Amino acid sequence: MKRVNKPFHSDARGRLTQLSMCIAMAIPALVAAQETKDTLPAITVEATGQTETTEGTGSYTTGASKTATPLSMSLRETPQSVTVVTRQRIDDQRLQTITDVINNTTGVSVNQYETSRGQFTARGFDINTLLIDGVPTTWEQPWSSGEVFTSLATYDRVEVVRGATGLTTGAGDPSAAINLVRKRATSKVFTGSVELDVGSWNERRAMFDLSTPLNEAKTVRARIVGEYADKDSYIRGLSTNNSTLFATFEADLGPRTLLTAGFSRQKFDTKGPMWGGLPVWYSEGIRTNWGTSKTSAADWTRWSTDYDTYFASLEHRFSNDWKLKLSYNRSDRKADSYLLYLSGAPSIYTGLGMSAFAASYNVRTKQDDFSAQGSGTVKLFGRDHELAFGYTSSKQKFLANDRSATPSFGMATDFNNWTGSYPEPVWGPLKYYGKSETTQDAVYGAARFNITDPLKLIVGARVTNYQRKGDDIYSNPYRLKYNSEVTPYAGLVYDVSKELSVYASYTDIFQPQNARDINGTYIDPIKGKSFETGVKGEFLDGRVNASAAVFHIKQENLAVATTDRLTGLGGLPETAYRASDGATSNGFELELTGELARGWNVSAGYTQYRLKDSSGEDVNSIYPRKLLRLFTTYRLPGAWNALTVGGGVNWQGRTYTNTVDPLGVTRRIDQGAYALVSLMARYEFTPQLSAQLNINNVTNRKYYGMFDAYSQITYQAPRSATLTVKYKF
Repeated sequence: MKRVNKPFHSDARGRLTQLSMCIAMAIPALVAAQETKDTLPAITVEATGQTETTEGTGSYTTGASKTATPLSMSLRETPQSVTVVTRQRIDDQRLQTITDVINNTTGVSVNQYETSRGQFTARGFDINTLLIDGVPTTWEQPWSSGEVFTSLATYDRVEVVRGATGLTTGAGDPSAAINLVRKRATSKVFTGSVELDVGSWNERRAMFDLSTPLNEAKTVRARIVGEYADKDSYIRGLSTNNSTLFATFEADLGPRTLLTAGFSRQKFDTKGPMWGGLPVWYSEGIRTNWGTSKTSAADWTRWSTDYDTYFASLEHRFSNDWKLKLSYNRSDRKADSYLLYLSGAPSIYTGLGMSAFAASYNVRTKQDDFSAQGSGTVKLFGRDHELAFGYTSSKQKFLANDRSATPSFGMATDFNNWTGSYPEPVWGPLKYYGKSETTQDAVYGAARFNITDPLKLIVGARVTNYQRKGDDIYSNPYRLKYNSEVTPYAGLVYDVSKELSVYASYTDIFQPQNARDINGTYIDPIKGKSFETGVKGEFLDGRVNASAAVFHIKQENLAVATTDRLTGLGGLPETAYRASDGATSNGFELELTGELARGWNVSAGYTQYRLKDSSGEDVNSIYPRKLLRLFTTYRLPGAWNALTVGGGVNWQGRTYTNTVDPLGVTRRIDQGAYALVSLMARYEFTPQLSAQLNINNVTNRKYYGMFDAYSQITYQAPRSATLTVKYKF
């Protein structure tokens, strides 16, 4: 198959790069020309009504969200479970990556199965799509490294909508949508900040964030964010070096027209990454108990990832308050890895028995997204109603190459005393390994009908044409094509009082599957249907949001293997599949976020569910069924008001899986319920200068990041501390 090497849209990419360089060069000159040293606010937002931006609000909640539907609605008005992790909370907890956010957000969790990869989950199902400014960006999970460690330096907030989200994301699982919302160049005065961090395991980090107008009329504004982080790890031989550069500008082309463009670049370099986990069993059938610093990596292993994004949008507001927005987004991911996989079970006495497999992969994913959306209000039967409709087109190309290793297989030395000393093989040239191409085109529409003053009906639908072609894991070519997949959305919200609403909703989502029946026909996509009902409250003039929800998620049309065989596309025998009922998830969630009293911010959430297959057996039992997320801060009053203190607890219930030990006996691996405690304190020496201390895993709890049926485990971080010094301009 032909290799894909030529980058797309090179002219547009070059223009954006030149523009970004101009922004980067202009800002230092403007900083030097600053005419006043007066203290200025960290951000300036000009808006009316609800605001979605969280920077500078000091809040743990927000006025509106657009991740569940294309309509801009408050959390109370949205008939689904929604959590918004604001900029203030990101700073208070020192959440540095998207993985940090998921580990601290109601109803979602991370299965960290390696040092450089992990799987996000919600309500028992995998999350396989991240959105950036509402644009879905899928990734090839087995090949990814950088996505789970995406830096938050460039984002204003993270919105998480749980349940099926097909209306806004297209294909996926009925788990959750995670939307990372970028910072914007809105400030009409020069403002910014600089941060310096030092922490455990030789952590060093520096970050700057600068905003400024570029002309006297302040109709053109720019923002640039840069971050550099370098640290070792609690795992022996593991170190990371990450850098981020983000530049954006906004131009008022007229009183009602806004042009936005920018780019971001994130680079992740990892030395000593693990590929796979640590063995659960000794060959004698005895459970292992490794230290948290134990690794299975060789001292030559490495994994680098580059992630470039270019974006532009044009928005126009008409005189009747209707809005039209056109946007384009391009992402380009590249990853290069040299890895060693150890498998088997070592002897408790000699440490021998582990086999080694060396491999090197070079992968690239390019994705282009275009969207057009119109939204506004219409008057019908004497009432105002809101409408939004649009078109989206997404095309992703994935290419994987590998290098032959000589030798590729071998036996590890004494694993009980493993130091990573294993000879690096001789690597051959890059050669073709596999590729895929995924295209989604969709039209959608949503409406919120104001039936009566207290009753709102939200309805919507998305019609998607989906096509995916490429090679499967056995190098068989395949082509999945689904036309006119309809994804409905329906919700009712009734205002019981000024503060309380009750709601009910139905949403679904589809997930194509590469499985064929006995006739050689690809089985239709999995349908994930999500039902939810609950009550929501908005208190203290919108400063506090609370919700309680009950949910039911049902999978349909899941492909399961049969004993029949068919002739595969490559001429080899292939397992035939049949459609069946999939898993069912039933549970409830409770959440409270916001400022309960002056200076007292709280984010608290509890989730509990059951996940069973069609025969009543537990599914994905390694995913926690019970999750508590709690974090709070309090700014002291009076003479101590320069001091803010806080802390939190992340608790999860028991998880388990069954596996076969080296003696052939089926045994259970489990992890009991555990809690992770965190503390923080921040002192403001002046309105500009502050210092903050964060301590994670205060009790030094030893716990798994992952364990699975392949008899492998990973450990997560012990106690750590970070000191951050921040200066605001």
